[in-house]
Amino acid sequence: MKAQVVIAMLMVLALAAPALAFNCPVVIKQAEDLIKKAEATKVNAESKPLIAEGKKLVGQAKAHHEGAKTKKDHGDAIRKAKTAAAYAEEAITLATP
Repeated sequence: MKAQVVIAMLMVLALAAPALAFNCPVVIKQAEDLIKKAEATKVNAESKPLIAEGKKLVGQAKAHHEGAKTKKDHGDAIRKAKTAAAYAEEAITLATP
């Protein structure tokens, strides 16, 4: 079930990618905000690894953006940030009674 939620979120986010192609900092900030929101919830054994994975992906997204030389590099940053946001959303869902 968790994987299905993440996949569905990624599909929705992927459709919005062209509109956000050069907005790496905006998408990264959104992911960071969602991670903070997830951390503010009642973190449990299910949500803790999701938050950790989200943080890791945000770090990778920042690295892709800072070292970007091509559109693909920016695309990688956007994809990683959106995936991080999806993990944070799932953590929030799992932590909510």
